[in-house]
Amino acid sequence: MSASASSAAPAASGGPVAGAFEPEQALAQAEKSSYAASMKAVTEAAGTELSTMTGRSNLGTVFTGRAELRSPGMWMETVTTADANYVRNRAKEGSGWVKAPRSPDNEANYAGYGKLLLASGPSAKKGMETRGGVPTYHLAGHLSLDQVASIDPRTHRSMKAKGVTGFDIDQWIDSQGRTVRFEQRMDMRGTKAVNKVDFSEFGPVETFTAPGE
Repeated sequence: MSASASSAAPAASGGPVAGAFEPEQALAQAEKSSYAASMKAVTEAAGTELSTMTGRSNLGTVFTGRAELRSPGMWMETVTTADANYVRNRAKEGSGWVKAPRSPDNEANYAGYGKLLLASGPSAKKGMETRGGVPTYHLAGHLSLDQVASIDPRTHRSMKAKGVTGFDIDQWIDSQGRTVRFEQRMDMRGTKAVNKVDFSEFGPVETFTAPGE
């Protein structure tokens, strides 16, 4: 993933949004599509930023991409190819790449999140909003931890170990069902935490190769 991701602009308030679409049709299209996107993810707990990840990856297909993860005292870079994962510690001078087997559950299925929200009932449909000049549909609701096990197994595994039982989700999708903004709030043993992810610069699927190739 490249570190060129930028956050989407805040949603517009009031008035109709041009280019209205139905979220069910958009998500059905997304599940048939593959594309590349830049992203920026921020994790906060008790109002304090814990980490930021920026990068670019392929979605809707075998996950590959490049990312940088930063938190106080840590700066890691990863490259995921079709058959391996490479990691290096950018905070340690002279640190080289370490190759490891790729994880089978490296990426969340965001279209799957949207479908789960829609399945929760009409209250999930918050309507059209504009984000960064793009017409989007806002979905929101609460999902239990077990509900997301099949679409986001890594989050399910890590959050279960932290005592999380469910999430409050806000998700904005474009007319092609691609997630533009995703917010996931949770209670971790009495501490309020949130993951905020922005996706931008959508384009055709790209090739990510091993470092040095």
